[in-house]
Amino acid sequence: MSNDLTIRTATPRSYLMCPPEHFDVTYAINPWMRPDAPVDPAVAQRQWETLKQTYESLGHSVSTIAPVLGLPDMVFAANGATVIDGAVLGVRFRYPQRAGEAAAYLDWFRSNGWPSVHEAERVNEGEGDILVAGDGTILAGYGFRSDFAAAAELAATFGRRVVSLRLVDPRFYHLDTALCVLDSSTAMYYPAAFDDASRAALASMFAELIEAKDEDAEVLGLNAVSDGRHVVLAAAATGLARSLRSRGFEVVPVDMSELLKAGGGAKCCTLELRH
Repeated sequence: MSNDLTIRTATPRSYLMCPPEHFDVTYAINPWMRPDAPVDPAVAQRQWETLKQTYESLGHSVSTIAPVLGLPDMVFAANGATVIDGAVLGVRFRYPQRAGEAAAYLDWFRSNGWPSVHEAERVNEGEGDILVAGDGTILAGYGFRSDFAAAAELAATFGRRVVSLRLVDPRFYHLDTALCVLDSSTAMYYPAAFDDASRAALASMFAELIEAKDEDAEVLGLNAVSDGRHVVLAAAATGLARSLRSRGFEVVPVDMSELLKAGGGAKCCTLELRH
């Protein structure tokens, strides 16, 4: 096990974000969403701005995409695409309420000069279900949103090994709500969100796995963003914060409570642009 003398190294990142100008909860497509619970747009905007400023203060670059009226979940930029080695794979959403986001994100990449942009043939919800491990392996979640068959499309698009991980708890409907890659050898996760084979696969891939307790997983503490040293995560996930600090990570807490009303957190609002 690592100790507090472990040296963690930050790597500058590039992110894409979408302002929550039209954010609202007008339908329910995951267990967190309650259309009868009001959303405060001003609070959502402040929390999003703070997240963006946090990334910039850590030395990361942030690009923004213009929000589209009628797409209240477009703020969750992680679902907009997967970007690895400069190649872009678009998304195909499970639910029709979000279908319009796919074209909006593809248009952004094309208009901003990305040379290799591919439309998705299989259902995949971008970095919501697709993460990259430290050795470059693609981790592909399935079970609630993305198709198991999306793994083959990922392998063909990016030319990398793909490991499929099955999600079994509907509260953690996307991979990025149950797993966060912290650095090349470390990740944090909620074991109960995965089947036995997926837990075994993760144990074989990471030298150290930090387990989230129920109370931290239930505030989407795992929907976090790490640059290898700094971990931006939900302020309410205090147990995870202690575990991270004890292992040499620098915790950067953010309040994402308003976005949580739609089942989103810091990672949901953040698409990594891997050039």
